[in-house]
Amino acid sequence: MYCSCVYRVKGVDAVNSQSSRPVGGVEETVERYGDRLLRTAVAIMGSSAEAEDIVQDVFVKLIEKHPHFESAEHETAWLIRVAVNLCKSRLRSHWWQKTVPLLDIYPAQTHEQQDIIETVFALPSKYRVVVHLHYYEGYSTKEIAEITEQKESTVRQHLTRARRMLKKFLEGEEL
Repeated sequence: MYCSCVYRVKGVDAVNSQSSRPVGGVEETVERYGDRLLRTAVAIMGSSAEAEDIVQDVFVKLIEKHPHFESAEHETAWLIRVAVNLCKSRLRSHWWQKTVPLLDIYPAQTHEQQDIIETVFALPSKYRVVVHLHYYEGYSTKEIAEITEQKESTVRQHLTRARRMLKKFLEGEEL
């Protein structure tokens, strides 16, 4: 999935003239993290349109807050944390609860991979988040616990339950 120019931030100076982050810095950040944030948001929301809105909101928060990051890892963790929080807020909203999300085509190279992705999307959101962050983004359970603001044991428990559910489904049972 490629993060298109929809996320290009034009006229940042007009949005926040007090920002210490240069325009090129925001555009560079969008290029560097846009795809990762989009994949994370799609994994949580189950809809690319909703995920695109979330990613745009993440970059708006970045421009508004203009935080100072100690390292690239700190910046990545902050951006993903904001994305996860925005997704959770959207999922809790009264409007979202009255909608039925559609499964968008998530990038897969084979039909088998597409089946697995669809199975992961069938998981409840709390399991889908940890599965995505662990297997797709490569975070450890400790890092996922920090990002999702959960105990590490809770993250491990969610991963274990998600694996069991996936195994049952792949063996032919319903989720």
